Amino acid sequence: MCWKGVLLTVTVAFMWINVNGQANILNAEKPEDIGKLTEAQAQADPNKPLEYGYVEDRDILWSKMTWEVIDLNERVNFPLYYPIDGQGAHVGRQSLYDVLVTNIKNGRIQDIYADSYFTEKRRFGELEATLTKVDTTDLGLEQVNAGEQVSEMYIDRRDLSAADIVEYHIKGMWYFDKRQGELKYRLLGIAPVAPDINFMDQGITDGSNLVELFWVWYPSARQVLHEAKAFNLGNSGVPISFDHLLNARRFNAVIYKEENVYGDREISDYIPDNAMFQLMEAKRIKEEIRNFEQDVWKNE
Repeated sequence: MCWKGVLLTVTVAFMWINVNGQANILNAEKPEDIGKLTEAQAQADPNKPLEYGYVEDRDILWSKMTWEVIDLNERVNFPLYYPIDGQGAHVGRQSLYDVLVTNIKNGRIQDIYADSYFTEKRRFGELEATLTKVDTTDLGLEQVNAGEQVSEMYIDRRDLSAADIVEYHIKGMWYFDKRQGELKYRLLGIAPVAPDINFMDQGITDGSNLVELFWVWYPSARQVLHEAKAFNLGNSGVPISFDHLLNARRFNAVIYKEENVYGDREISDYIPDNAMFQLMEAKRIKEEIRNFEQDVWKNE
């Protein structure tokens, strides 16, 4: 399969290296100078993500929508997970979850939805029941029964943090651009996934209580994710943006659903209770996508 589109994105991104965090550390005369752009760097870095090219519908010879899961337990996916203590700002980094939530709170990311079909838009206030659990202790209930105001010390508040995120779900479209003559991928949405906060402390570990917290329409969040930097496993002196990391597919993911005639049913719906066969089916779908481009050229 030809990966020209992905490789081109990676090449251009490396040509215009985003400097931030620990960048320019060797030229800093004092700690305050770390991360500051020189005049040449400021001119070289437009501080905006590489724009997607416009694609005419008639130029799409073939396409397939897929949903994938990014398991944060896999080492290659660690840049999306760490730092988890929320204190990484001092080195110019935050976890992807903290970047998303922080910018949803401040209004820079507004296109958040209830599901991956992007039909039901949400505001941050509507997410609080998903992200926060507020409970009253027994002593607090006694105050309620006595008609008294509940003391703050008897109220337990539990907020989801980056450490609680188990995986990410992404939705994107693979398509063959007949004008460019190549197979391409366009990321459309991303969702952090964590245990249901109402049952998080009950010791359920089989994954049955995992929920998608919210879905972000990816194209409208690219500027925010371009400015936020992830750790570069290959060269810690050159951080990369989350937008670069995700668009270049520098992560490992497994397909769990594809667009299909059965109402986009998930693989687990027709291959239940067999993780190995589910993984084999995911690989079959992936190979079917990867082989399409070769089949096109064979038939020419």
